[in-house]
Amino acid sequence: MQEVDQGLRARKKRARLEALVDATHRLAAEHGLDQVTVEAICAEAGCSVRTFFNYFESKDDAVLGMTQWSFDSEAAEVFAAGGPTGDLLPDLEELVRVVLGHPPLGKERMARAFELAKGHPELLIRAYSLIQQHHDDTAELVRRRLGSGCDEATTHLVGALLMSLAHSTFVRWDSSGQTGEVQEYLPSVVSDLAGILTTRAPA
Repeated sequence: MQEVDQGLRARKKRARLEALVDATHRLAAEHGLDQVTVEAICAEAGCSVRTFFNYFESKDDAVLGMTQWSFDSEAAEVFAAGGPTGDLLPDLEELVRVVLGHPPLGKERMARAFELAKGHPELLIRAYSLIQQHHDDTAELVRRRLGSGCDEATTHLVGALLMSLAHSTFVRWDSSGQTGEVQEYLPSVVSDLAGILTTRAPA
């Protein structure tokens, strides 16, 4: 019974969070982001201002739909154990593919947030800041993969590469006119990275 109650609470919490994000996106589309207030978002979503701040620190966070997230547990465990191929770059690619294929609040909300952020550079800065808050989780996953002998600089480098692959793939998808699925553009990003790293300087 307790598990049922916990599941119900979790579903209600997620529904409220999604309602707040959707309300923010609707109001921004109708009135322009600068005209949207937290009070207006709450009125649109049917909740109190206090409830809003239980989910988000600011209007910008609601626009981005940034929530607490973690790597897909199964994919993360496979990566940490040295899989699925045993080679770091292909395995990073697979982990990023899973992450991009299952955004926390869904692909449509992610696309709307990115579209709004393009016209407001401060949102992109905020998004990067929020992503950086997950540095510890990323670093711990990388340490498990590379082993206890891995130094901090290498841990940081691999973690940054993981995040860069995800960001670059999203940018490429957006540049294509948001055609197809985001993760479909990941192989070309990885291929370009490999090509750049193996390109010889002109003689």
